Amino acid sequence: MEFCLNSRKPHALGIVSAVLILGLLSFRVAECQTSSFMEPIKYKALRCRKHSAVLTDFGATGDGKTINTKAFKSAIDHLSQFADDGGAELIVPPGKWLTGSFNLTSHFTLYIDKDAVILGAQDESAYPLIEVLPSYGVGRDGGGRYSSLIFGTNLTDVVITGGNGTLNGQGKYWWDKFRAKKYNDTRPYLIEIMYSNHVQISNLTLIDSPSWNVHPVYSRNVLVKDLTILAPIDSPNTDGINPDSSVRVRIEDCFIVSGDDCIAVKSGWDQYGYKFGMPTKDLLIRRLTCISPDSATIALGSEMSGGIKNVWAEDITAIDTQSGIRIKTGIGRGGYVKDIYVRRMTMKTMKYVFWITGDYGSHPDDGWDPNALPVIKNINYRDMVAENVTYSARLDGISGDPFTEICISNVTIGLTKKPKELQWNCTNVAGVTSQVTPRSCDLLPPSDKVFNCPFPDHPHWDVKLKTCSHIDSKKIEL
Repeated sequence: MEFCLNSRKPHALGIVSAVLILGLLSFRVAECQTSSFMEPIKYKALRCRKHSAVLTDFGATGDGKTINTKAFKSAIDHLSQFADDGGAELIVPPGKWLTGSFNLTSHFTLYIDKDAVILGAQDESAYPLIEVLPSYGVGRDGGGRYSSLIFGTNLTDVVITGGNGTLNGQGKYWWDKFRAKKYNDTRPYLIEIMYSNHVQISNLTLIDSPSWNVHPVYSRNVLVKDLTILAPIDSPNTDGINPDSSVRVRIEDCFIVSGDDCIAVKSGWDQYGYKFGMPTKDLLIRRLTCISPDSATIALGSEMSGGIKNVWAEDITAIDTQSGIRIKTGIGRGGYVKDIYVRRMTMKTMKYVFWITGDYGSHPDDGWDPNALPVIKNINYRDMVAENVTYSARLDGISGDPFTEICISNVTIGLTKKPKELQWNCTNVAGVTSQVTPRSCDLLPPSDKVFNCPFPDHPHWDVKLKTCSHIDSKKIEL
C-alpha cells in the first residue's frame, strides 16, 4: 500500500504515524509530486544544500535484491542541475540498496540514513573499467582498474556522510576470485575521489570492501572523520584509508579493523610516481584506533615515489597489530619520506613497535630505475607506551643510502613473555634516542641529555562544520 503525503495536510501524517505505531501494514510513503516522507535529519557538513531529494523518488527499491544503479545515476544527474543554485542532497533512506558503481557531482551531499545499507553488486559488469592512475602506470593489482562503488573526479565541494549508515562491498566474492588469480584488473574500492577539492567523508560504517576502502587521490582539503571500517583480518588488501598524492588531508576519530594497513599514505609507484611528481603533504591523523594483526597502524608507502612530507599523527591506539608506524620503501622508488611527527601512541600486543623497510619489492613493471633511491629523513617519534611486544624495532635502510635524522624519545616498551633476544635490529640508519626502554641500537644511541623529539604545531586548517537538515532544504519537483 502507498500513502501520498501532502505536508499541508497534518491529518495525513497522523494516519501514517498510527500505522507505524501499530505495525500492521507494509507500505511506502511518498510526498505528492515531490520527495518521499522522511523523519527530520540533522548532520554536520562543510556545506548545507538548498535542494533535497530521496533515492526512492527515482524508482529505487530497497529490498537488497533489486539493482538500483540506474536510480542512483538518475538521481545524481538530476540533482547536478542545482550545483549553481545552492547545491543538492540525495538521501538514501532505510533499506538495502543494491547497486553497482555510480559517480558523484559537485556541490552535492550523499546522505546515508542510519538504517540504510548500500550493497555493492557482486558482478564485474556493474563496475566499469576506468583509466589507470598516471602515478601508478598500472592497476595496483595489475591490469586496468574497476571503478569504485562510489566514485568522483574533478569535483568541488562534495560530502559523503550519514547517520552512521553502511556501505557493504560484499567483498568475499572479490577476495575469493583474487586469491584464485581470476582477475587481470584491479578490484574496486568502496570510495575513490580524484582531482577534487573540499571533500568530506564522515559518519559511516564501511564493511567488506573488495580492496581499499577510502582512496582520496590527487585531491586537496579532504576531511575523513568518524568512520568505522571493518574487514576480516585475513582479507586481501583491505586498507582502511589511503591518502594518495593529496594535500591537506585530515583523518580523525576513526576505528579500523583491516586485513591490511589501517592507514596507508601513498604518492605513486616507482618511475610513474616520481615522473608525475605529486606528493602527499600536510596530513593530520589523530584519534585513530587500529586492529590489523598482519599489517601496520599507519604505513608510509610503499608507493611513495612522488614524496611524502609534513605528516602529523597523534593520539593513536593499536591493538593486536603487526606494527606501529611503518615506512615501506626500496630501490627503484625514488621520492622521499620526511618531516614525520608522531606522538601519544598506545600499543598492545604488537610484533614491532618501530619498523622501517628499505628492501620492499613489488614494482609496476620492468621499467623501474635501480638508481632511483629514496630519501628518508627527519622521522620523529615521542611519548609512546607499548606492551606485549615481540620486537622493539627493525630499522633497515639501504646500503649507500642510509635513512637519517631518526629521533625517538620517551618510549617504554613492555615485552611479551617470549621476546626476541635481539630487540633493536638496525642497519643503514642514523639518529638519536632519549629515555627509551629497552635500550636502542648503537646506530640510534641514547643522548647524554634528556630531550623530546620535535612535534611542531600542525596547521590549523580552517574546517568548520555546519549543522544541516533536510527539512531546511527545498524538496525538488520531479
